[in-house]
Amino acid sequence: MAEKSRPSTGTTDGGTPADVAAGARPARRSEGPRIRPSNGLDRYFGISARRSTTTREVRGGLTTFFTMAYIVLLNPIILTSIPGPDGTPGADVTGAVLPFSAIAAATALIAGVMTILMGVVGRYPFAVATGLGINAIVAVFAATQLSWPEIMGLVVLEGLAITVLVLTGFRKAVFEAIPPQLKTAIAVGIGFFLTVIGLADAAIIRPGNPLISFGVGGQLAGWPILVFVVGLLLMAVLVVRRVRGGLLIGIAATTVLAIVIEAVADVGPRIVDGEEVNPRGWALQVPAVPDDVVAAPDLSLLGEFSLFGGFERIGVIAALLIVFSIMIADFFDTVGTVTAVGAEGGLLDEDRNLPRSQPVLLVDSLAAAAGGAGSVSSNTTYIESASGVADGARTGLASVVTGVLFLGTVFLSPLVLVVPSEAAAPALVVVGALMISQIRHLQWDDLSLVIPAFLALALMPFTYSITNGIGAGVISYVLLRTAVGRRREVHPLMWLIAAVFVVYFALEPLQQLF
Repeated sequence: MAEKSRPSTGTTDGGTPADVAAGARPARRSEGPRIRPSNGLDRYFGISARRSTTTREVRGGLTTFFTMAYIVLLNPIILTSIPGPDGTPGADVTGAVLPFSAIAAATALIAGVMTILMGVVGRYPFAVATGLGINAIVAVFAATQLSWPEIMGLVVLEGLAITVLVLTGFRKAVFEAIPPQLKTAIAVGIGFFLTVIGLADAAIIRPGNPLISFGVGGQLAGWPILVFVVGLLLMAVLVVRRVRGGLLIGIAATTVLAIVIEAVADVGPRIVDGEEVNPRGWALQVPAVPDDVVAAPDLSLLGEFSLFGGFERIGVIAALLIVFSIMIADFFDTVGTVTAVGAEGGLLDEDRNLPRSQPVLLVDSLAAAAGGAGSVSSNTTYIESASGVADGARTGLASVVTGVLFLGTVFLSPLVLVVPSEAAAPALVVVGALMISQIRHLQWDDLSLVIPAFLALALMPFTYSITNGIGAGVISYVLLRTAVGRRREVHPLMWLIAAVFVVYFALEPLQQLF
C-alpha cells in the first residue's frame, strides 16, 4: 500500500469525510491496479483492500485505546456514585455495594474480549466497552428498585433480546430504513456530542447556573485546563499538517506534560468521594509515574447476575419496561455510532449503510449481554472508535489491538491510568471537528427535512444521549413528511420505529402506572 493516503483526514481514497457522509459513492476498488494481499493477516482483515497498512491499523488501535481507556476508571465511579436507600454510595436496595476494584477489572476484561471479537468477527475498527449513560441508568435502578445481580440479569436479557433481533435481520433492516438525511444528521450530532464529551472530560465546561459554566468561575483556570488547551492545539496542528499518528502523538506528549506539571505543582484530584474538593484539580485520574506497574485483578463479579430475580422483586411489567428502556438506548446508540464512525472512515456505501454489518451488530448485541454477565452494565460500540479511524484505522485489526490493550489493563491498570482525561479529551474535540464538517451536505431547502435533522443533531449533545437525538429526529421526520404529503417516501419501518420511540419517551409515566 502506497503511503499517499492521508489517515488524519479520516477518509479512504474514495473522497473526503464530508463526501462520504453525504452519501457519495467511494471509489470502486476496481479503479486503478488491484492490490494483492501481502499475507494471511492482510487477506483476512482486508487491510490493503481498504487502502490501509498494518502500521496504520496498529496505530489506530492504540489511539482508540488511549482515547477510551478512561472507562476503566469512570465506570466504577458511576456505578458506585448513587446512594442507596441507607445513603451509602453504590449500595443497592439490599445494602450490598459493588467493590470498586472488581468493577474496574471486569470492565477492562469484558471490553477487551468483546473488542477483539468485534475485530475478528466484525472486521471493522469498532471498539466495545461499557456504555456511558446506560451504566448510570443501571446504577439508579440498583439504588432504588433492584439488587445488583437482579439489574445485571435484566441487562443480560436485554442483550439476548437484541441478539434475537439481529439474527432475524430486524436490526439491520431498521439500520437501513433510516433515510440518508437523518443518517447525516446523526453523524453531525455525534460530532457535537464528542466535542461536548471532550470539553466536559477536561472540565472546560461544567454544570452551572443556569445550565453550563465555562471553566472555573468563567475563567480557564488551573493546570489541568492548561494541559487540555496545549493538547488541543498540538493535536490540531498535527492533524492539519497531516502528520501520521497525530492524535496518538498528541496524547502521549500531553500525558508527559501532565506528569511533569503534577510532579512540580502537586495539583491533586478535583473530586474525592463524589464531592468536588478542588475546582482546579484533575478531573479523573491524577497523572503520576505509578509505584507499581502490575496489579492482581479482582474478577469476583463475573457471573454474579440473577436472570429473573428482577421479575420476582418488582413484577413482570415493571421489569419488562426496564429491559425495554435499556434495549432502546443500546439499539439506537449503536446505529448512530456505526453510522458516524463508518462515515469518518469512508466505510459506508452510497446509501450510508455499512456493508456486511450483520456480524458487527451481532457482536454488539452479545457485548450487551456480556456486560450484564460481568456485572459492569451493558457493553456497546464506542463512539471513541472515531479517534482511531481518524488516525488511520480501517479494519478489524485495529480493534484487535485495542482489545489486547484492554486485556493488558486487567493486570497493568496502574500504568494505563497514568493518562489523565485532560490528555485524551483533546482527541475527541478534534475528531468532533472532522465529523461536524459533514453538516454542509444536509439538505437545507425543505423544512420537513431540516427540522428532523436539526432535532437529531441538537438533542444529542444537549441531552448527552445519542438515543434521544435519534428518537426526536425519527418522530419528527415521520410526522413532517406526512404533513407535507410525502408519506409514501417514509419507509414502513420508520412508522414502527417512531411508535417505539413514542413509548420510550413516555416510559416514566408508564412505569408509574405499572
